[in-house]
Amino acid sequence: MPATLGRIASYIKASGRQTEVIVVDDGSTDETVREAESFRGEIWDLRVVSNGQNRGKGYSVRHGFMESRGEIVLFTDADLSAPIEEADKLLAKMDEYDVAIGSRAINRKLIEVHESRFRELAGIIFNLIVRVILRLPFVDTQCGFKAFRREKCKIIFEQQTIERFGFDPELLYLARHHGLQTAEVAVRWAHSPATKVDMFRDSVQMFLDVVIIRWNSLRGRYPIPGK
Repeated sequence: MPATLGRIASYIKASGRQTEVIVVDDGSTDETVREAESFRGEIWDLRVVSNGQNRGKGYSVRHGFMESRGEIVLFTDADLSAPIEEADKLLAKMDEYDVAIGSRAINRKLIEVHESRFRELAGIIFNLIVRVILRLPFVDTQCGFKAFRREKCKIIFEQQTIERFGFDPELLYLARHHGLQTAEVAVRWAHSPATKVDMFRDSVQMFLDVVIIRWNSLRGRYPIPGK
């Protein structure tokens, strides 16, 4: 956390943009909150919000989005697998698009530290499943580095139902469902060995989540205003 917030503070200072930073604490039992709060002197508009208990990554991202006040909302993993400086690539797309997502698969030469071959293969297979079942055109839905135009994208977070790792395809499906324009952008990325993903358990759950998303759509759980 100190290393991450230190890099973010330096990035904000160099960019000159008015920026708020929201740290979402997902029921941690360590010193996460205290360490995050200690950066108030370096990040003027810093807020730490708590889920109260462990709810999952999808819930945390939605909570942070709903707490945000900026025109553009970007979420990143706490380990900065995609360097925060890569945000410039996503922000450059926001004049033309409603959503910009970081991608590891467009240009794999930008991957500085690879996952194991098994994890990379599992990711490729999962992406194929997403493309077939949800008919999404993206080659990497799972990169934890995405930007949203807040007002236009509020509806997709309000309709989000997946609270754990399968939330990314749901958000992207909802964006497409509501006619929002999404850009997929190649970013630098380095795998963190501290990742919390359990390959078997979470992969099975993510596959089920994709099926649930399709079922939700067929049942009309993602209504379009005015229709």
